Amino acid sequence: MDPSARPASRPLQLKQQREILALLAAAIRRKDGPTGAHCVHELWMRGDFSQRIEPALAALWDAAAPTVPDWLPMHYVEWLPVVYEVAARFKASGRRGRSNLYLVLLDYRDSRSDPFGIYVGMSRYPAAQRFDQHKGGIRSAGAVLQRGLEVLTGPVQHLQGIGRAQAADIEIALGEVLTASGLFVKGGH
Repeated sequence: MDPSARPASRPLQLKQQREILALLAAAIRRKDGPTGAHCVHELWMRGDFSQRIEPALAALWDAAAPTVPDWLPMHYVEWLPVVYEVAARFKASGRRGRSNLYLVLLDYRDSRSDPFGIYVGMSRYPAAQRFDQHKGGIRSAGAVLQRGLEVLTGPVQHLQGIGRAQAADIEIALGEVLTASGLFVKGGH
C-alpha cells in the first residue's frame, strides 16, 4: 500500500474486513501511522460500528501520533463518509490559484442532539494555519473560535491551490449541499 495515497482513493477498498483489522493491528504494533490511518478510514467509510472505530482511532493516535497523516480526524463523527461523498462531487477546473477550501469539526455536545457540526471555509492559507488563526481570534468566525475542534483535511484535499473565484463558488455550494445532506453547517458563505 502506498502510504502517501489520499484517503479519498480508499486504497484498502477491495480488502476484506478481517484483512483490514489484521493490517490495523500490525500498524499499531509497528507505530505505522499511514497504514493504520488508511485502515481506520476504510472501516469508517464502510460504516463500521463506532464501537470498533473509536477504540481503533484512539489506539492508533496513542501508538503512532507523530506519523499519523493530518487527514485522519482525532474525533469520531458518524457522518464523515457523507462529507467525503459530498466533497468528491466538487472538482476544481481551470487554472491553479492560491485558495484552499477547508473544513473544521465543530463541537456542539453541550447544546445539540447531534454533537458535531462542520464549518466550511476558504483561505489563501493552509487549513491548519487558518484554523490556528481562527482559534487565535484573527479574522475569526465565532463558531470556529468557540467550538472548533480540528481541521478535517481529508475530504477537501483535492480542492487546494485553486483560483479564488472558483473557491468562493465551491465554498458556497459545498456548504449548501452539506446542509441539504442533513449536517449542521456554519460558514460556506
